[in-house]
Amino acid sequence: MKKSLHRLGEYTLLMIKSISIPDRWSMFFKQLVKEIYKLGLDSLWIVVIISVFIGTVIAIQISLNISSPLIPKFTIGYTTREIILLEFSSSIMCLILAGKVGSNIASEIGTMRVTEQIDAMEIMGVNSANFLIMPKIAGLMLFIPVLVIFSMFTGILGGIGASHLSGNGMTPASFEYGLQLYFNSFYVWYSIVKSIVYAFIISSIASYFGYYVKGGALEVGKASTNAVVMSSIMILLADVILTQLMLT
Repeated sequence: MKKSLHRLGEYTLLMIKSISIPDRWSMFFKQLVKEIYKLGLDSLWIVVIISVFIGTVIAIQISLNISSPLIPKFTIGYTTREIILLEFSSSIMCLILAGKVGSNIASEIGTMRVTEQIDAMEIMGVNSANFLIMPKIAGLMLFIPVLVIFSMFTGILGGIGASHLSGNGMTPASFEYGLQLYFNSFYVWYSIVKSIVYAFIISSIASYFGYYVKGGALEVGKASTNAVVMSSIMILLADVILTQLMLT
């Protein structure tokens, strides 16, 4: 309990130190563009690939499990859309990104800590937390809505593809009708808001574990693992809270 409170205090102080007005805006924007490219654009391919396959699998599994003639076939498209919009493209996708992006951030900052680059910045009077962490948080939070929209689009495309290829009584016409049935645009905004919160959780927690690494290469690896585990737990907790606040 004491150790947890100590870590919470360290994390809070680090975020206060990080989220401040940059000393040089030109340098901040340069780092911001770099982080958007590294953390966001480089993650686009994995988001698209996973979304297409998951959308396809969801549609096929739902069609296989709807055997009752009383349940209309357009339910497949409707259910696939709701799963992708409400949970997969925000929560599940961010859990996957926590593994890719979170470990990247933690290992990068952790390596800088153990090689004393951060200490050198502090000696020169640079706010190392603001210089290193703020662009990562801002970059991921700015670009993650793009990843979510791509995930929604490609996931639904995967479901449409399954309706053309599957022979389980699922037709493209009924699937597309289900996609359009009772569409609520708020669910798109709900997923985007959730993903922005998750982006902050991933980038800030990973930065914390990397920033306070002590030791050598082995500790950097442990910090990366801890960052992914803690980010995943906090994403699931935030999912429960945000769902309760925004949908009930």
